[in-house]
Amino acid sequence: MLKSIFLIVISVFSLSCTANRSEPNVVKRKHYELNRSADQKAVLVLFPCFPCDIENTKKEAGFLKDLEKEGITTLLLDYNQKLFLTESEKQKYSKTVNSILDQHHIDKNNIFIGGFSSGGNVAFLLSSYLVKSKNSIQPKGVLVVDSPIDLEQLYLNAQKDVAANVNPDAVEEGKFLISLFEKELGKPSENVQKYQSVSPFLMSSNSTENLQYVKGIKTRFYCEPDLQWQNKNRNRKFEDLNAFFLKKANELLYNLGSRKTEYIETQNRGIRANGQKHPHSWNIVEREGLIRWILVTER
Repeated sequence: MLKSIFLIVISVFSLSCTANRSEPNVVKRKHYELNRSADQKAVLVLFPCFPCDIENTKKEAGFLKDLEKEGITTLLLDYNQKLFLTESEKQKYSKTVNSILDQHHIDKNNIFIGGFSSGGNVAFLLSSYLVKSKNSIQPKGVLVVDSPIDLEQLYLNAQKDVAANVNPDAVEEGKFLISLFEKELGKPSENVQKYQSVSPFLMSSNSTENLQYVKGIKTRFYCEPDLQWQNKNRNRKFEDLNAFFLKKANELLYNLGSRKTEYIETQNRGIRANGQKHPHSWNIVEREGLIRWILVTER
């Protein structure tokens, strides 16, 4: 009898240990997904594009595959439909990210924040706020992937797309953006100060309000200015593209004293998960280069 009880206890203990050993590193919750590296060297926090969610990020950002095996924990967020952040939203997002990391006992010493399209705006503004407010999260770098960082120009370009009427998708998006901006910020000709305060960068005023706080950390601006594709499908020139303003922001950051800022133009990488050629794509981020950027400590 005692022997039977002993065997049962041993069996239960063994099953418990096995369960603990096989516990997955991925934690899924309503607004985030955490993929924890067993040998964490850094954390990468990512925001999606305007209409996108976590599943879209996982599908389109091919560089995420097995990234945890490289020592990089990833935190994917589904906070979308934001082209900018108000002060209260910056506070809310910073508390949320801190809460997630604390809850799962994630080390905050080497955190990078990034995003695609509008998500890059969010990542940039949040990073600037975290540095400015001396938050417990002090990002080591910010990753901006083909983002419309100049919101005044985004409004003006939306007007151009509607007037040109070249592509139905561009016209529809343009009308949506004009309506959104006029509702939330007003017209830039009447409220340029609002656009300046919420834009990562505003070329018309060479605004450094949100740039100055990230001049001491790594910054990467990715884009693929495929002019042939843009001319054929959108009737756009280089000056109309996100790339133009990302390049200007990179130059201004350099002039502010940053020696950790990079403007990266890619070629023939803009292909979405469904095989469609499109320069506005997560896929322009090259995996090996990204890993080196995150993990290589500067001397």
